[in-house]
Amino acid sequence: MINEQQVRELVGALHDPFLHKTLAETNGIVEVTIKEEKEHVSVKIAVAKTGTPEQLNLQMEIVNVLKGAGAKSVGIRFTELDASVLEKFRGQATAAEAQGMLSPLNKTKFISIASGKGGVGKSTVSVNLAVALARQGKKVGLIDADIYGFSVPDMMGVQTMPVIKEDRIYPVERFGVKMISMGFFVENNAPVVWRGPMLGKVLDQFFRDVEWGELDYLLLDLPPGTGDVALDIHQMLPESYEIVVTTPHPTAAFVAARAGAMAIKTEHHILGVVENMSWFQSDVSGEKEYVFGKGGGPKLAEELRTELLAQIPLGQPDILEEDFAPSVYAKNHSTGQLYLEMAQKVIDALDQLDQEQ
Repeated sequence: MINEQQVRELVGALHDPFLHKTLAETNGIVEVTIKEEKEHVSVKIAVAKTGTPEQLNLQMEIVNVLKGAGAKSVGIRFTELDASVLEKFRGQATAAEAQGMLSPLNKTKFISIASGKGGVGKSTVSVNLAVALARQGKKVGLIDADIYGFSVPDMMGVQTMPVIKEDRIYPVERFGVKMISMGFFVENNAPVVWRGPMLGKVLDQFFRDVEWGELDYLLLDLPPGTGDVALDIHQMLPESYEIVVTTPHPTAAFVAARAGAMAIKTEHHILGVVENMSWFQSDVSGEKEYVFGKGGGPKLAEELRTELLAQIPLGQPDILEEDFAPSVYAKNHSTGQLYLEMAQKVIDALDQLDQEQ
């Protein structure tokens, strides 16, 4: 019967599918148990990312190699490597190894923009935060992951289409932001009537088949609520930071708390809350009118134990014929300035988290 040392040698020669290092090099063999009377071998394996097709392939490799060495049955449990181990390999990764957007070696930070319900301005916050981060000198991508309610191309004033070369999709760029959306692939604003599994494949393509290049941040405009698409995205990403958007209305904040709870449940980090449509400021009197009430944003931030990143007033961007986008505020607009301040808070918060890890 095979012994523990042989198990460690055989399994240790196999590769972590994301780190491209052997399990011996990553110290990925956590535990080995052998029951000689039953000729059974159990192993606990730590890999960079669990719950993936790559993990299933590795599982089959382990079973085959151990049965080939004499084990009649094999049991396998998987866990994820510690963050400190992943960080070490990120630092050692070549550009080719870190290229896959969903690879744990990729250094791009994912920022998901979520809301509990539709109509609170989540997409407006997404496009303006993306533009503000680009104005701060960052390399930014934006995925319009609201598959049923796609709106990013129109909001950004995009007139061109993505280019496809050799099975790779090259995203459209505007205001320094690279973007991809279901809106680019649907004719004449047709409704999307696909079911969940088909949508999951589209989202997977947005991550795997788009030539994003090197990004500092990839923002995701999530569908409202806590449905299948939002859950799929949370499970796809190796790590994500979430911003929850609400209006000041208590009911909107109450519903938005569910989106925050999903982030916590899927072990993603809540970066902060944005209160949109906080007030309307009259051009005539200069007075602020609290059309949707007060308090929703601060209350939600308190409930989620996070920061209130910004309070954005009701309004619309100025129409600039030479560079118009229906939902993007100019840099020198008062609301554009609020987004720049919010972008700096996001940059500072993520830099601080990097230092703490």
